[in-house]
Amino acid sequence: MPKSAFMEQVRTEIRTRQYSMRTEKTYMYWIRYFIRFNDLKHPEVMGNREIERFLNHLAVNCHVSAATQNLALCAIIFMYRHIIKRDIQDLQYKNTNTPKRIPTVLSDQEIKLVLKQMEGKYWLIATILYGCGLRIQEALSLRIKDIDFESRSILVFKGKGNKDRYTLLPTTLIEPINKQIETVRRVHSQDLSDGGGMTSVPPALYKKYRTALKHYGWQYLFPSNVRSVNPYDGYVCRHHLHASAFAKQLRKAVHASGIAKRVTAHTFRHSFATRLLENGTDIRTVQELLGHSDLKTTQIYTHVVGQRRAGTRSPLDCIV
Repeated sequence: MPKSAFMEQVRTEIRTRQYSMRTEKTYMYWIRYFIRFNDLKHPEVMGNREIERFLNHLAVNCHVSAATQNLALCAIIFMYRHIIKRDIQDLQYKNTNTPKRIPTVLSDQEIKLVLKQMEGKYWLIATILYGCGLRIQEALSLRIKDIDFESRSILVFKGKGNKDRYTLLPTTLIEPINKQIETVRRVHSQDLSDGGGMTSVPPALYKKYRTALKHYGWQYLFPSNVRSVNPYDGYVCRHHLHASAFAKQLRKAVHASGIAKRVTAHTFRHSFATRLLENGTDIRTVQELLGHSDLKTTQIYTHVVGQRRAGTRSPLDCIV
């Protein structure tokens, strides 16, 4: 199937602005969906009416979440603003308010139950999520050079919002991480023997550090099982493990543990923050470790802690 010149123009604009590959795939998906929904009409001849009809379709017929609706709208606005060079105004639709929900948090015992059902690199990823408070993509994107055993810290390079930060390296993870590093060393040595050995990096880093990409320190802590072609620059490399592989193992572990709560990779991060606050850690410190720009985002965890410390008894407990 021949490539669409318009969609390739969209892709080029996204990459010029150095958006992530996940954002590129998401924006491309929703823009294609929007065009196909409107009978393949060119976006230049469409406007508010078509956009509103599409968004209503997503809400009424597809029953998508508020966050998904907003994401689709962001993709369409991006296309019109940067490709069509036209701002969409007076749209009879506003970003849907995503409900504010108290995060799901696991107790110490529940954390132990889940971790007991995991092993190998998946156990290590889960313990890093809980012990360091990382997002799943941040954990999978860790490189060997980001681990500082001497200062007991981990560098999160270009986390959410394209920000760098340092977080804790638990003492109990030093030995398991060292074992994982040895595994990476063996995989990397084999790649070098096969004439490869390059790791994947964003285009800007590829141009700057091209000669260093075969260096051992640049390798991912959790490399993919297979090598692949870099979608930006076309070189053969080894990317990191995909988040779906961890999610699959986590679902199995949660089911085997018998925990009824809905547990995702992000639940470990919620639990990390809540546990720090319960132990008396200053909320500003928690904010820095989590990489939150706004303290209000961190304050959601104080509601969880408050609920547990209030000591309020149910009227039923008073009569039983």
